[in-house]
Amino acid sequence: MTDYVLPPPPVASVAIAGESARFPVRRIFCVGRNYAAHAREMGKDPDREPPFFFTKPADAIVDDGAAIPYPPETANLHHEIELVVAIGAGGADIAPARALDHVWGYGAGVDLTRRDLQNAAKDLGRPWDWGKAFDRSAPCGPLRRARDIGHPSSGRIWLAVNGAVRQEGDLAELIWPVADVIAIASRSMELKPGDLIFTGTPAGVGALARGDRVEGAIQGVGGISFEIA
Repeated sequence: MTDYVLPPPPVASVAIAGESARFPVRRIFCVGRNYAAHAREMGKDPDREPPFFFTKPADAIVDDGAAIPYPPETANLHHEIELVVAIGAGGADIAPARALDHVWGYGAGVDLTRRDLQNAAKDLGRPWDWGKAFDRSAPCGPLRRARDIGHPSSGRIWLAVNGAVRQEGDLAELIWPVADVIAIASRSMELKPGDLIFTGTPAGVGALARGDRVEGAIQGVGGISFEIA
């Protein structure tokens, strides 16, 4: 048995709908600007350029129903609802036609963003990590197995704050669908079981305040809810 000088950290994990077992999280990859309307609201051209990726630490995951403290060093915390893909079989240079064979399941997640820190980093040509990869920045609802729900390619995706819908779109509007995202990511990084991919957010991102109640869902996949404490 391996001896460590400090106790190893607990395994980050996501709930599975209807099961007591949990999905262990290895890494979190996120796709930027994968809906044309969101690209426009961020001041970018929505032409079908190759997708780009950023990451969050595995322990940024937060379970459905949590109270998330308003993070430090920001005055502009934003919500971004996304389809989350859970990888069950790893691989490199995965062909798009076989990419969905690598998917274990799907869920609804939110990419929380310290927008002011992200924008400052962009202006200075610096990495986004402090704006994206902070503590508790990846709330994720229970996953559902692909063998049970299939591979959703269309369906309503929405997010509401205090009962008012802010984000609404359809999975069919993804610039790069799930199979392409997996294939392109696997050219640069060997995907492994336990990896999660947040696939991008529709238009309507906006600020959250302390006390806000956030809820959202993806048709045929599931929902996510949390409170900003």
